[in-house]
Amino acid sequence: MIEVRGLTKVYPPSTVALRDVSLKIPDGQFVTVIGPSGAGKSSLLRCVNGLVAPTAGEILIDGESLTAARGEARRRLVARIGFVFQQFNLIKRLSVLDNVLVGRLSHVPELRSLVGSFPRRDRVLADAVLARVGLAELAHRRADTLSGGQQQRVAIARALVQEPRTILADEPMASLDPALSRTVMDLLRRINEEDGITVITTLHVMDLALEYGQRVIGLRDGRVVYDGGAAGVTDEIVDAIFGGGAG
Repeated sequence: MIEVRGLTKVYPPSTVALRDVSLKIPDGQFVTVIGPSGAGKSSLLRCVNGLVAPTAGEILIDGESLTAARGEARRRLVARIGFVFQQFNLIKRLSVLDNVLVGRLSHVPELRSLVGSFPRRDRVLADAVLARVGLAELAHRRADTLSGGQQQRVAIARALVQEPRTILADEPMASLDPALSRTVMDLLRRINEEDGITVITTLHVMDLALEYGQRVIGLRDGRVVYDGGAAGVTDEIVDAIFGGGAG
């Protein structure tokens, strides 16, 4: 369970990204967060996984406050949440396998993590996850030699090897063509269905949000203007989210 209570985020000097957002997302849901550019979608995800500190409000992971947590307690909570970035965020000079192993850093002692030393179990797990996303044969290729779609699958594998309870994906198809976008979304849905992992993904295309989301959350100007099933998204709701356009 992820619970967001009264979340507000203001970037200096006065840009308000989120305004008093409250949500409860139970385990195993596939949630699409839709809205135009600047609606607050990325800020919401980055607050939920601790990359960005909220200005006000609280985030709870399984009833524990991420906002208040410090040190090892915070590290443990953050480890439950995998993150897939819009621009992949891979270490280009490293191999595909080594990039995936980065997802295990929160599970190894700090000293071992500093020198990149991973136990055999972690390497076996990384190999298995790469096979699952269809990249086993590329494990030893440099990340910067891959196509955009392959790099995004590496990023998903890195999140999955973390053994998270939740995966957050921030516009995961923004750098991909439409065909590859569906491949990425299909992979996220399969992970959600087969593993029971909660998936929360931000999108700016309404059709994809409605097709994949069990639950659709519409943001505009940092506020929630819709929260419900895809079937409840009417033309009026689309106008409320996008201001007269489907984005």
